[in-house]
Amino acid sequence: MRTIVIIEDEPSVREELAVLLKNEGYETVLLTEFQNLKKQVMDMMPDLILLDLGLPERDGLSFCMELRRDCNIPIIFVTSRDSVGDELQALSMGGDDYITKPYNVPLLLARIRAVLRRSKGTKETELLEAGGMKLNLSKGTLCANGMTVELTRNEIQIMVCLMNHPGEIVSRPDFIEALWDNQIYIDDNTLSVNMTRLRGKLAGLGLHDCIKTRRGMGYQL
Repeated sequence: MRTIVIIEDEPSVREELAVLLKNEGYETVLLTEFQNLKKQVMDMMPDLILLDLGLPERDGLSFCMELRRDCNIPIIFVTSRDSVGDELQALSMGGDDYITKPYNVPLLLARIRAVLRRSKGTKETELLEAGGMKLNLSKGTLCANGMTVELTRNEIQIMVCLMNHPGEIVSRPDFIEALWDNQIYIDDNTLSVNMTRLRGKLAGLGLHDCIKTRRGMGYQL
């Protein structure tokens, strides 16, 4: 049974989410103390986190950044903030998806299933190598030039697509299908945000212009 942690300060919202998820066969854990969030989550190592942006005592974005330093547990932001800026910032900080309240229940459940499928799929192969890079799927790390960087799950999936087809052009629809199963509408900016963030990490490894944009066609390693 998959375990989902709900980090939400509104009791009615988190209880509603818990009932909804339990009815779908998930085990749920509701966090009501918002100090030491990272330790609470790391002690449980759940399959997924549903995270509100506006928490008492701290912001959900800062918690996401803190957690991403040590693990790649999938995070879906569920928040009343509906601006494009908030969504882009949440994704760039390491979020795997972003859903605004009041949420559409079938859409929320579909996105949860999609994120869980992606996280499970990254464990099928332990190591990929291409272009002088080594991608460790179980650890969520990419190594090159004697340096290592941690990747989010979306970044891992992007690298899997590219490293499985070195030298070939991977189209944007192919990436969207791999990352979001092509069953849920995704703003085209979402892929661009993930790609920009990934390129920044690659540059930190000395891999500048490693991922080439082929205009009108897609991306190429």
